[in-house]
Amino acid sequence: MAPNLRPRLCVPLLFLLLSFLMNSNAELDHQVSHKVIAAPHKDVGTNVIDGTGVENAFNFENANSVVGSRKGGSSKVSVSTVALFTLAMAAATGLGAVPFFFVELDPQWAGLCNGMAAGVMLAASFDLIQEGQEFGAGNWVVTGILAGGIFIWLCKKFLEQYGEVSMLDLKGADATKVVLVIGIMTLHSFGEGSGVGVSFAGSKGFTQGLLVTLAIAVHNIPEGLAVSMVLASRGVSPQNAMLWSIITSLPQPIVAVPSFICADAFSKFLPFCTGFAAGCMIWMVIAEVLPDAFKEASASQVASAATLSVAFMEALSTFFQNFSHDYNSEDASGFFVSLLFGLGPLLGGIILVVFALALRLQHALLMGTACGIAFVLGAWRPVQLILSSKLGLFPVLLLLAMGAAFIHVSSSGVLKVAASKKASVNDLPTLTGFPLSVHTLQSFISCGAVAFHALAEGLALGVAAPKAYGLGRHMVLPVSLHGLPRGAAVASCIFGATDSWHGSLATAAIIGFMGPISAIGAILTGIDYSGLDHIMVLACGGLIPSFGNVVKRALSLDKRKSTCGLIMGIGFATLCLTFTRLVCLHTPYCNSAPEAVR
Repeated sequence: MAPNLRPRLCVPLLFLLLSFLMNSNAELDHQVSHKVIAAPHKDVGTNVIDGTGVENAFNFENANSVVGSRKGGSSKVSVSTVALFTLAMAAATGLGAVPFFFVELDPQWAGLCNGMAAGVMLAASFDLIQEGQEFGAGNWVVTGILAGGIFIWLCKKFLEQYGEVSMLDLKGADATKVVLVIGIMTLHSFGEGSGVGVSFAGSKGFTQGLLVTLAIAVHNIPEGLAVSMVLASRGVSPQNAMLWSIITSLPQPIVAVPSFICADAFSKFLPFCTGFAAGCMIWMVIAEVLPDAFKEASASQVASAATLSVAFMEALSTFFQNFSHDYNSEDASGFFVSLLFGLGPLLGGIILVVFALALRLQHALLMGTACGIAFVLGAWRPVQLILSSKLGLFPVLLLLAMGAAFIHVSSSGVLKVAASKKASVNDLPTLTGFPLSVHTLQSFISCGAVAFHALAEGLALGVAAPKAYGLGRHMVLPVSLHGLPRGAAVASCIFGATDSWHGSLATAAIIGFMGPISAIGAILTGIDYSGLDHIMVLACGGLIPSFGNVVKRALSLDKRKSTCGLIMGIGFATLCLTFTRLVCLHTPYCNSAPEAVR
């Protein structure tokens, strides 16, 4: 990156971080005065662990009655809540571009990506048609399909008459197709935004709106991947692909708010709008996307990629449709709390990147910082279990050794496979945009160990999250503080190995999603907390050998700076986890989830 570009990046990143923290704290201060000291709990008389770490029996009968009365009035949802959730839903589209920060497409893969994009667009069009039929007469849906096909055909004719079209350094036919794809995906977002707004205004209010928002956010990721694949196959940079993917979903929050306010009026137009967007996508897939795919890959390969994409999208739709029929408000609250668990690692990655760019931190210092954080994360939970007498010293040491052995054997196998592809381990073949040496590969393996650690903690949060009904939103502070060091660890590790700030942020975002994915899985499967401590200690043991290799590399580069980074990492992680402990001691925010965030 050019030196003069680094300060420009620091200012908006710092502004974004400060704005988020101020808004979060303002909401917490506003709402905490209306809450009781004990967190509401589903089971009457269930034991919980309070801020002092002492297990006591509480009777939540009165609290549950309060919660029940709130559930009855759940239809009252604020406009700011709808706007915030739909903005996050739209931002999820950018995650589809994350793979292209690490992978460069050869011609054959470009053809397969176009096939996958075609499948995603076809599946989205099917869902839109079905959604439109549920809101009104099928005649309006059919009219919308025909109008959409005619509209996109006229747009193509207009662009051809306009002359040479240029966009994102593309010209001619490629630019025309990119304009059409982005325009179509943007159009179809209007219908999705209207659907979200109407769902928040329904009789089930927040809980139904949250589930619809989550479903569309998950759908947005492969749709963003589809847009990014079309752009990346034509040489567009990952940053621009991510930006334009998010832009295609911006109509969702823009339309969701007015549709929430005027739900009846917007619901009347939904059948035509969804049919219109579906008609545009069907025409574009058949006329433009599939022919481009056939140029780079065989017909069977393109058909297989498109079929798998359609099947995946329809599986997601079926899953969320079935789940919405038998959901309960506690599960919806649990989903919300679980999603918050991903904010901490992302914020930790942003903080690390901002300081690394502003202070021009050296690679040895960054890798040392990552190792210091990882060592604290690896020791924190085992020490807590020993001090609380939940596990004995010998079982903890045995589990740590097993976790370390598992990660060591796995990483050794990966390195051997990679080394066998080329004689020199310092010049490994790669699909990424930066050289993948053996040391860089070790850094990615270390991030995998952190991901395993995040999955283990996510299971604990998933068990506890449904019990946080009524105080779920307040858990953003302790949960974010608890995940902050994890994001900083992976970001500093990747930045120190690759000097790639966007790769560091992408890795922190991916690690941030490990916790919510694991927590949602725990909610859906209905597991309890028994045995999760053993999994947590196993994951902690895996951090030691993986980052042991990283710290050796850092010491070989610069012993003094790596030692300084190690001390900084230990101090930063200890500070964050101690603050989490203090928050749990003096607030009720951790009463329902002590095992996940304390």
